[in-house]
Amino acid sequence: MAQPRIAGVELGGTKTILVLADGRDIVEQVALPTQTPTATLAEANARLRQWHEDRPLAALGIASFGPLDLSRGTMLPTPKPNWSGAPILAGLRDGLDCPAAIDTDVNGAALAEYRWGAGAAHGFANLCYITIGTGVGGGIVIDGKPLHGAMHPELGHIRVRRAAGDLFAGACPFHGDCLEGLVSGPALAARFGMDGAQIPDDHPGWAEVAAELADAIATLFLVTSVEAVLIGGGVGTARPGLLPAVRAQVVASLAGYLPFIDPAGAELRIAPPALGDRAGPLGALALALDALA
Repeated sequence: MAQPRIAGVELGGTKTILVLADGRDIVEQVALPTQTPTATLAEANARLRQWHEDRPLAALGIASFGPLDLSRGTMLPTPKPNWSGAPILAGLRDGLDCPAAIDTDVNGAALAEYRWGAGAAHGFANLCYITIGTGVGGGIVIDGKPLHGAMHPELGHIRVRRAAGDLFAGACPFHGDCLEGLVSGPALAARFGMDGAQIPDDHPGWAEVAAELADAIATLFLVTSVEAVLIGGGVGTARPGLLPAVRAQVVASLAGYLPFIDPAGAELRIAPPALGDRAGPLGALALALDALA
């Protein structure tokens, strides 16, 4: 049986990825710089229309940075200049007579990991995907479905316990020392006083970063009862020593209260995305398949 021809858009803060696929099998992928909403949405929509004219699309999935008003498909107030109120869903689906779905990029990535990545490999139906890069975002899948309520999870803006002696004020324009204000790429540059790529792996400040990220992850396990927390993004994957330090801090923080979070369990359940950098584009395709269904 032929797979449906679908398209996905992963709209990121610096880069936008468009994928054309038969089912989950990608046949073409295009990367565009994320510029102003007008320029970015128009350029992406033009490519989608071209694909649709070549062979009609059965569905479109959009996985976007947030925060989002999911009921309208628009951007809520965001630190990214000019993007507040951007009509993402309307701009991307213009001229496409097919079903479309929109969610956050991290909810999409969590859904892809559930279906085709860590969830499929280990039988996890409840998991969280955290990306640490220009910002910090978190998507949650519960019983195989992305978590929604009044809006969507905004894990980057929760408050965490500060590491002892850490006096960094934080870099979030909304909340100062929320998780994003402490461990995102711009926060690290402000915290360490240098570009993130230049921060030595053995800098003592990484211990504070690990402790504060671990506090958020321990809270996630306790509050949501997810079976795994996957950590991606440029910061999350570029530092080989960060993840082991975070695992050790989570184990110490939980102090045996959750029996599945011991050193061996932490290695399995606090891990990089099984899909690697494909989690985002595949997340958009997962949303398209849901829109079709």
